[in-house]
Amino acid sequence: MAHRTASPAGEPLREVTEPEADLLHAAEQILLRDCMRDRGFVYEPVPRQPVPDARDFPYVVDDPEWARRHGYGSDLDRKREEISTEGVNERYFRSLPQERRAPAIAAANGSRPDGLTARAPDRLKISRSPDGCQSQAERGLYPDLAAWFQARVTVDSLPPLRGGQVIADGEFRGATRKWSACMNAAGYAFQDPAAARAALPPPDKPLPREREVAMAVAEADCARSSGLAETAARLDRKYDTELREKYGHDVTAWLRFRLDALPRARAVVEADAER
Repeated sequence: MAHRTASPAGEPLREVTEPEADLLHAAEQILLRDCMRDRGFVYEPVPRQPVPDARDFPYVVDDPEWARRHGYGSDLDRKREEISTEGVNERYFRSLPQERRAPAIAAANGSRPDGLTARAPDRLKISRSPDGCQSQAERGLYPDLAAWFQARVTVDSLPPLRGGQVIADGEFRGATRKWSACMNAAGYAFQDPAAARAALPPPDKPLPREREVAMAVAEADCARSSGLAETAARLDRKYDTELREKYGHDVTAWLRFRLDALPRARAVVEADAER
């Protein structure tokens, strides 16, 4: 979803594109790797989307073709888990002698999780160290790290806030009842998509593939025929706009920080390619 927000000077700002987001991530990973190396440790950059076909459906699976390929995504969840547990960096940290693990973690994250603080929209205080390599890498792209951290904490908090508003909306509940009736007619007795999700076994012990795919396809087909998919998308846009206006200062900062960081990110990636 593309968004535009007016800066205080009236200049329109935009979200970075997917390739630009990949560029920012790649540059941050390179800076993190170099920082860890300077502190005597190894870090291998990882891709932004290690499982490219993975998707999030916050309200309901609404893509029948994706559902036919992946069901509810248990295959992709297993891939993500494998990458998480078998990734080169996890193996490296586990391979370190006991006396080296704590210094390695401190090098990456800082010795103490304080010094850099932001307030989420729910007023929860989020803190971390400004001294670890993660912070140093971000500072290489976003020089005002404190302002960047506050903007990021706010923007990262908006999707769950938006999701709660959508699910509580009367229009969503009405469309969900139609979806539930459609699912019942297809042989699945679920009050809402969350109940369908809760009925699934864990990814390491999934339903037989045929059953998982059939159920996910039914959910997606019903999402479309009942109007739930359209209703959820429309309400999501509505509440996203409202929240972005409410927290406009941090959202504007987030957009500007990322756009301003693109030349720095490009220089980091190009310099690394020339080594």
